[in-house]
Amino acid sequence: MRAVVFDSFGGPLRVADVPAPTCPPHGAVIRVEATGVCRSDWHGWQGHDDGVPLPHVPGHELAGTVAEVGPHVRDWQPGRRVTVPFVCACGTCGACTAGDPQVCERQTQPGFTQAGSFAELVAIDHADVNLVELPDAMDAVTAASLGCRFATAYRALTVHGRLGAGQWLAVFGCGGVGLSAVQIAVATGAHVVAFDVSRAAREAAQRLGAAVVVDPSGQTAHALAAAVVAATDGGAHVGVDALGDPATAEASILALRRRGRHVQVGLLLAEHARTPLPMDRLVAWELEVYGSHGMGAGEYPAMLARIASGELDPGRLVGRTVSLDEAPAALEAVGLAGTAAGMTVVVP
Repeated sequence: MRAVVFDSFGGPLRVADVPAPTCPPHGAVIRVEATGVCRSDWHGWQGHDDGVPLPHVPGHELAGTVAEVGPHVRDWQPGRRVTVPFVCACGTCGACTAGDPQVCERQTQPGFTQAGSFAELVAIDHADVNLVELPDAMDAVTAASLGCRFATAYRALTVHGRLGAGQWLAVFGCGGVGLSAVQIAVATGAHVVAFDVSRAAREAAQRLGAAVVVDPSGQTAHALAAAVVAATDGGAHVGVDALGDPATAEASILALRRRGRHVQVGLLLAEHARTPLPMDRLVAWELEVYGSHGMGAGEYPAMLARIASGELDPGRLVGRTVSLDEAPAALEAVGLAGTAAGMTVVVP
């Protein structure tokens, strides 16, 4: 099959003929119809994640058709259209049995622990636990946006943030996760203050219904927090750092009103992995701080129902589609400032 491959971290990305994946006994092989280009893929290529094998095929946001299932799979057959969470859970560890597959103790992740979906075929572990059937009306490009960015934002706001109608959300970073958060918040009836250095991203946030958009260029975390407090008459009820930077993480916490909730979605990696937080404010104002690591397959039906009703429309977040041959350049562009707003999706 054809796939995007890199042989060294930060090294050249190329499209090459590679062996097709072997179907796991408990898993499935998916024929990829669309796969998102995510900043997490860029981090993996740059070597910011532990355990990425070389040479490697990136890609973890995917939709496609089941091509093959293993002998131990009960619930799936070839020909069904599916997507998957980016965390593929085992279904039997303590976290999974407690209902938290997104933090599975034995999780695998296509594009990180094993070859990913920038390819014509991808293998998925534990198909009965991780495959999600797609509605007939949902196209593959829209579905590819769900597995990481949209689903992560959805759970961040509905489970951790507990965002309600009339409340204020501060979103720091309007890439795929941030714009997803804006759309979900507006659909919930909340008000949004959105930050991004990209004018195109700020304009996209406005189109999705953000009440206030701000260019954070050159501003300190305290200045960004002050802008939220001024716009919201006292601070946000929920803050989301969708970028993954010490300054935006701090700003999100300082922007909260008392008893507010901060959700860290953007990855803080390498030298920023142990970023300090304003613990004095956390204690004095009884703030809540959460990490958000995707969403298990069992939580997809509620989100898909809101999409089917028209309340949510992840397809609006797709900025462009590219071919597999164009995927290397698209992944390289993730690390550049001022790139186009919205999600880029590869159609192999």
